[in-house]
Amino acid sequence: MSDPTFLNDVPLEKATAQIRAAGASDNRLAVEAFFDEPTNTASYVIHDPATRQAAIVDSVLDFDAASGRTSTASADAIIAYVKAHGLTVDWLLESHAHADHLSAAPYIQRQLGGKLAIGREIITVQNVFGKIFNFGTEFARDGSEFDRLFEDGDMFSVGSIPAMVLHVPGHTPADMAYVIGDVVFTGDTLFMPDFGTARADFPGGDARQLFHSIRRLLALPDETRLFLCHDYKAPGRDSYAWETTVGAERAGNIHARDGVDEDAFVEMRTKRDATLAMPKLILPSVQVNMRAGNLPEPEENGRRYLKLPLDTL
Repeated sequence: MSDPTFLNDVPLEKATAQIRAAGASDNRLAVEAFFDEPTNTASYVIHDPATRQAAIVDSVLDFDAASGRTSTASADAIIAYVKAHGLTVDWLLESHAHADHLSAAPYIQRQLGGKLAIGREIITVQNVFGKIFNFGTEFARDGSEFDRLFEDGDMFSVGSIPAMVLHVPGHTPADMAYVIGDVVFTGDTLFMPDFGTARADFPGGDARQLFHSIRRLLALPDETRLFLCHDYKAPGRDSYAWETTVGAERAGNIHARDGVDEDAFVEMRTKRDATLAMPKLILPSVQVNMRAGNLPEPEENGRRYLKLPLDTL
């Protein structure tokens, strides 16, 4: 696993140049958010207005843990939007293997096409959680469930709009931020300034790595728009929010604003994480999401089953 302390700065320099060039362009990325309140997740449909080519970021499959039932209302809203606006989906982007919701990417892919992508360190997550769930040799643990495994600095595009991938581990080993035009989709690394930062106590997480990943993102131009994966309405705020800027985070993030040093951040994050309960859907979510959102194969009775390891997390 790469250490962000020693990551090559070239991807960051290229991302900065891309953001500034895109900010001056007449062809700006169009962003539409879909907020799932039960999981506090923001998903996005983004597209190039010039070509109508699109990507979908961090989609949600509805899941009722009490009954074990899945449904597709959230994903169907995204599909309806794409069709209504005449978009062609090229990419289904996952920022990491989420612990708070199941991905709807395979379902959407069957309806709309596109390549399903995540960071290459999903292989680390598969190895760690493959042992936790005691998956057998039929679970490959090589990331082959995904169409593309991104590495730090990889380039792609959404239509004519350039895109770059930044590896930002710490919350999990596989977290990626997507720099698309002058916009960054941060995944779980950062929250709104009044709520702070992601936890780092999941298997494979690391608060010190998270600090370096956050500082890496906050080295981008102040005007960079950041779109976040979650919001939980900080105390005193009555509405959900998922868009901010690098400048706002640097000035006001309660955990990681300018002036907070590494040791102070790690101490804060470690103490805070020790008080947090595990996400309600972590066990179903991770075992599905590390399979690229694919549900387990049916057993001989035609039913699918999820595992529940006891006394483990």
